[in-house]
Amino acid sequence: MDRHLKTKTLEKMKEIGLVPVFYNSDIIISKNIAEACYKGGAICIEMTNRGDHAIEVFSELEKYCRKSFPLAILGVGSIIDAPTAALYIAHGANFVVGPVLDNDTAVICNIHKIPYIPGCGSATEIHQAHRMGLDIVKLFPGAQVGGPAFVKAMRGPCPWTEILPTGGVDKTEESLTEWFSAGVCCVGIGSKLITEELIRNKDYNRLTCDVKDTISLISKIKKKLNR
Repeated sequence: MDRHLKTKTLEKMKEIGLVPVFYNSDIIISKNIAEACYKGGAICIEMTNRGDHAIEVFSELEKYCRKSFPLAILGVGSIIDAPTAALYIAHGANFVVGPVLDNDTAVICNIHKIPYIPGCGSATEIHQAHRMGLDIVKLFPGAQVGGPAFVKAMRGPCPWTEILPTGGVDKTEESLTEWFSAGVCCVGIGSKLITEELIRNKDYNRLTCDVKDTISLISKIKKKLNR
């Protein structure tokens, strides 16, 4: 079961501003990625549910984080149905992220007091997520559904909306400034942060530095925006 309070998980996501996103079928590589991200200051880490036997990789990774980095908050992404969400929750997932909005998944996560961050691409879907009692919605795919302009427009009439975009977010100052200026509460970054080159070269120290620099940049941007 999850090890962290729902409120703490949500608080850390918004405080740090970055959720690294990855999947690798090799458990050793996955451990190294999670460790590098954690050492860089990314407390909340998302491993996506992709590939055969992904749950086995997640289960081993969760046990590793539980023992080696007990403050790490490991969650699962790419969840589209409640049974899969329940399976990952039973294996220690501390938050659940999906590419779509699914009512049954919201119910199972609410029962277990697990943050559920569904993929939404319209004002209506975001409204439905709020009706389900969800705190943060995932703008997905971020760039294709309107990017920062959509976030700004949505938060005009609904300023309480908290949005985490993935897809279309880069670790550059230009990209991060655009998203946070629009009003996002945090961002998810996958292959543009955890690059194939870094993994291929096993340059986990570089990944740690990149995560640290990205979090520092987000903090700088938020201070400039008085947030």
